[in-house]
Amino acid sequence: MLPTMFGQIVIVGAGQAADQAVHTLRRKGFAGKLVVVGDEPWLPYQRPPLSKKYLAGALDRDRLLLRPSHFYTEHSVETHLGRRVQEISRATRRLRLDDGSVLPYDALLLATGSRPRPLTVPGAELVGVHTLRTIGDVERIRADFGAGQRLVIIGGGYIGLEVAATARELGLDVTVLEMADRVMNRVTCKEVSDFYETEHARHGVRIITDSKVQALAGDSKTGRVKAVVTDDSAEHPADVVVVGVGVTAADELAVGAGIECANGIVVDEYCRTSDPAIYAAGDCTNHPNRHYGRRLRLESVDNAFEQAASAAHNLLGTPTVHDKVPWFWSDQYDLKMIIVGLCQGHDTVVVRGSAASRSFSACYLRAGELVAIDSVNSPKDQMAARKLIAARARPNLDKLADPGIPLRDSV
Repeated sequence: MLPTMFGQIVIVGAGQAADQAVHTLRRKGFAGKLVVVGDEPWLPYQRPPLSKKYLAGALDRDRLLLRPSHFYTEHSVETHLGRRVQEISRATRRLRLDDGSVLPYDALLLATGSRPRPLTVPGAELVGVHTLRTIGDVERIRADFGAGQRLVIIGGGYIGLEVAATARELGLDVTVLEMADRVMNRVTCKEVSDFYETEHARHGVRIITDSKVQALAGDSKTGRVKAVVTDDSAEHPADVVVVGVGVTAADELAVGAGIECANGIVVDEYCRTSDPAIYAAGDCTNHPNRHYGRRLRLESVDNAFEQAASAAHNLLGTPTVHDKVPWFWSDQYDLKMIIVGLCQGHDTVVVRGSAASRSFSACYLRAGELVAIDSVNSPKDQMAARKLIAARARPNLDKLADPGIPLRDSV
């Protein structure tokens, strides 16, 4: 059994990061009391399928769970589900829950995740207007979905486009409104954006870019949304609206406790907050990344998994730096895009293969160094890119552009 500084560890949040922290702590020998508090009524579950298979009705709720319920029982994990932490008392190391109960802690791990950014226009509160983040959100959306209904999606990022693909397969009439000049504007190059716009159009999705939402119009009798009004005075008929305009860190609990926050809960490379008894992991954190030489707040399953594991090791007294090259993925129709690294600040894009083949990669370089890759149906490229990016490789551009040369041999 490993020695530890802490007798009782409480984890606030019940998502991927919380689950991984629990698993790592118990697997590495933590024998103290372990408590998880989550504001949803479910044990930790996978979020990526929510906008895809779960929304489509092709996946049962139980199959979303990261681990079966007996795992928590067998590993003596106390759970408080459907409960919200109202306050952290750092001086007494106690949490006050929304039912009035109090939980003491020796160490606290904040894994509170993120929440959808609200749409702040008139009519945003109308019936039939949804965001998508939780099981409950999806079940409300599914109850509103029906073949032939008119769905307007506000936001052309990953979530918006994944919902568009799923909705089309369910037979809905789909329009996507994106305020930027192309979809996935913040995270991909124009070549990738153009490819996805073409694919969605091929499936019957209308994508309207440079379109800013001014208001949502509703039926005065039912209070239900009936149209989305944009800044060019166009009205887009809608039976259902899904808003996907980004997320914000769920850091209000930390802010209220006086913990340093700036675009998320500020942590060091060991996942420690400004309070030495409080750690944080996952979407809620603003953490340093040595590879890119700057602070990041990532909305990523992989980051939640890796950072939570690092936090658990540090809670056990084993210094572990969280410093990974991030990666993400998006499934739309039969297309799997895997993004390795961060493309922001790149000065060169090299495309391997042809978008027409529906299997290609966009490689991003900065001053000759490979910093990121978007691979579409190109598993070999993304696997090789993980090693090359981590090694700060400087590939030969001619070899990089030749899909006949394995990516690993482009250096």
